[in-house]
Amino acid sequence: MYIESLQLKNFRNYQSLDLRFDQGTNILYGENAQGKTNILEAVYMCGTTKSHRGSKDREVIQFHEDESHICMRLVKNGLPYKLDMHLKKNKPKGAAINGIPIHKASELFGVVNLVFFSPEDLNLIKSGPSERRKFLDLELCQLDKIYLSDLFNFQKVINQRNKLLRDIAFQPKLEETIDIWDYQLLTYGKRIIAKRKEFILQLNEIIQEIHQNLTGKKEKLELKYEANVSEEFYEETLAANRDRDLKLHTTCTGPHRDDLCVKIDGFDIRKYGSQGQQRTAALSLKLSEIYMVKNTVRDTPVLLLDDVLSELDHNRQNYLLNSIHQIQTLITCTGLDDFVNSRFRIDKIFQVTAGSIRQG
Repeated sequence: MYIESLQLKNFRNYQSLDLRFDQGTNILYGENAQGKTNILEAVYMCGTTKSHRGSKDREVIQFHEDESHICMRLVKNGLPYKLDMHLKKNKPKGAAINGIPIHKASELFGVVNLVFFSPEDLNLIKSGPSERRKFLDLELCQLDKIYLSDLFNFQKVINQRNKLLRDIAFQPKLEETIDIWDYQLLTYGKRIIAKRKEFILQLNEIIQEIHQNLTGKKEKLELKYEANVSEEFYEETLAANRDRDLKLHTTCTGPHRDDLCVKIDGFDIRKYGSQGQQRTAALSLKLSEIYMVKNTVRDTPVLLLDDVLSELDHNRQNYLLNSIHQIQTLITCTGLDDFVNSRFRIDKIFQVTAGSIRQG
C-alpha cells in the first residue's frame, strides 16, 4: 500500500497544496515552524478522522475560512482509493471513500494503515497509563473493526453510566436502572479485555527480536498486560464496587483503567529503567507496529516519522532507517545530513518554507 498524492485546501498554513509522493522514502525538510508536521497531520487525519496532536477540527482550518478540505489518493492491493475529508468550523466533519459519503469513522479505519512516530512517542514508557492504552487502542482499531466498534460502544456506555452515577445523587430512584448499563458495559468490556490480551501475546513475539537487535542482544524485553479486572471476575468486581462508584460518581472497574507493563530482564522499566532504556523500548514498540500490520492485514503500512531522527543516537538512527525498506515513508527533518552521511536511499525530497513546498 502507498499514498500517491495529497491535496490540501485551507489546512493549517496551506491555502492550497498538491503533493505527489514516491512509493519509497519521501523527505520533507526545512526549519522549524514551516509546516512540515502539518503534512503528516493531514495524512493522519484523512486516514483516521483525528489529529495525532489531539487538535479539534476548527483548529486546523485557516483562521479566516469556514472549512478545509483534504484529499488523499492511494493504492492498496493494486486498487485505487480516493479519501476525502471536509472539516468545518461549525458543523461535523464529512468524509467520503471513492466519492461515496461515509457516516461512521469506523468505515474509514483500515482503508489506509498508518504508523505515526513522533518525538513524544519516545516518552511512551514513562508517560501515564492513558498514553499506553491509547497506543494499544489506536493500533487495534486500525487492525480490527470489531474492536473499534466495541471500544466506541464501551466508551459511550461508560459516559452514560458515569452521568447516571452523578444524577443518582439528586434522584436516588434512578439507581435501579444501573443494571441496564452494567449489562452493556460487561458485554463490550469483556471483548476488549480478550482482544487486548491476544494482541499483547502477538506483540511479544515480534518486539523481543526487534529489541534484542537494537541492544546488541544485551537485553530481553517483555510486555505484560495489566488488566484492571479479568474477564472471569469482571461482573463480580463491578457489582462489589457499585457503592464506591456511587460515592465517587465514576466507574472504577474496567478496561478503561488498564495499563501495559514493559519489563527488561524482569524489571519494570516504568519505575526502574534509565531514560535510554525507556526510549529504546518505545522505539521497539513503534517498530513492532509495522510488523503487526504486515502479519495481520498482509500489507505494509505507511510510516510517518515526525522529526524523530534528531532524538536518536547514531546506532538507533541506522537501525530505524534500515528497518523501513520496502515501506513508503514520509519523514520530516530540519536537514539532510543524517541521510547523506548514512548513505541512506532518498527517493523524493521536498523543501518546506513557510507553507510553500518545493521539490528538491
